[in-house]
This record gives sequence, structure tokens and C-alpha cells, in this order.
Amino acid sequence: MQLKKDIDSSPLETQCLSMTNKINYYKRSIEELEKLPKTGKKPSLLLHACCGPCSTFPLTFLCPHFDVTIFFNNSNIYPSEEYYRRLNELKKFLEFFKRDYGFDVKIIETSYKNDEYNLDLEKYADQPEGTTRCFICYEKRMNEAFKFANENGFDYFTTVMTISRQKDSQKLNEIGEKLQKSYGKTRYFHSDFKKNKGIDIAREMRIHYDLYQQLYCGCKYTYEKGLKKAAEKEQK
Repeated sequence: MQLKKDIDSSPLETQCLSMTNKINYYKRSIEELEKLPKTGKKPSLLLHACCGPCSTFPLTFLCPHFDVTIFFNNSNIYPSEEYYRRLNELKKFLEFFKRDYGFDVKIIETSYKNDEYNLDLEKYADQPEGTTRCFICYEKRMNEAFKFANENGFDYFTTVMTISRQKDSQKLNEIGEKLQKSYGKTRYFHSDFKKNKGIDIAREMRIHYDLYQQLYCGCKYTYEKGLKKAAEKEQK
């Protein structure tokens, strides 16, 4: 029947199917932890991190099980003052984390090259946050970090970005799985750090350590849109 055909192909049903097909990556992360060896040297993990607040809960989750090193490669952040503020805030948190949790997490920094980074994103400048531009941005940073992990003998790689409500955890994990196929040695560790009250713990830790909380994701395009909205609000 035509009616059934219309219903079968409706956007609502497609959306519902998409929602039911979502993978529980928090559950998968727990399953992966259970498979780790219980004795001996902890496996090494390279953790892509974008800022201090987003690193809080992920580090408490990972450090008991892995020898964690942070990889800070975030040339998407604009302007440069914001980039270095976030980097320095992350370093400040790592000192607190060492003092209070006993884990001495090292950080590897890459060069800041915002103009070069944006070459792949410019044509998507007008897109809303959470669409193609963001997915390209995820993959650019994760790819660079995963490549470093693979070339430098890390057992695992993952990113803190799944802690954020504004980030698509399904997409981030799909990217991680795809990259693992390209880099055969290092394994991707699945995550959805926001789940099981992870986002609430991260917020409590941010407040406790008085960490700077940025007001936008980081890129030039969200920054400029934020300025525009603020100007329009003042004119009303």
C-alpha cells in the first residue's frame, strides 16, 4: 500500500531507527577494561585532550588502568590567546591531579597553526555546530594524534571529547574505529565519558579546582558567531 510505503520512508521512522541503533560506548569501554591484564605493567594510552575541564573525569577513569600521556593538538582553537589559556589551564589541572590522585600524567604539545588548520574547514564556515565542519575537525585532530600513538608505540589511543554534550559520541567512536584500521599497531579505546554521571563528576571537579570554563567549542567560526550574537543582543 502507498500509505505503508510513505510511513516506511518517513523521516520520523528513520530517526527512530537511528536512535535505537545507537551503540552504548560506555558499556563497551567497561568491557574493554575488563579484558585488560590485571597484573604487570599497565598498557600505555595516548589521550587527545582539548582543555582542562574536559580532561578531569576521563583521567580519573583511565589512569587506574593505563599509563596515560596527553596529546594536545588543537590548532582549531581561535584566537591564539584562547589556545594558550586552555593549554595552560590543562597544565594547571595536571599538577592538581598529580597531587590529589598520584598520577604523573605527561603532556605532549604540537605547534599552533590555526590558519593552516582552517584550510579544510573554510568552505563549511556557515554550517551549524555539530555537522560536517565539526566532523572534519574531530577527524583531523584524532588522526594526527592516532598517527603519533602508532608511530611511538602506544598500546591504545582515545580522546576526551566524548565527555561533552555538544560532541557526537557515536561519530567520534566511528572515527576512532576507522583510524584503527589505518594504524594497525595502536588500538582504539572506545568511550562515552559523559555517561554514568561522568559529565556531573567533570563539572564538580571543574568547580573544585576552579578551572577556566570556555564559552564556545574553540574554532574561529563558533567564536565569530558568538561575537555576532552578543552584538545583536546588545542592540535590542
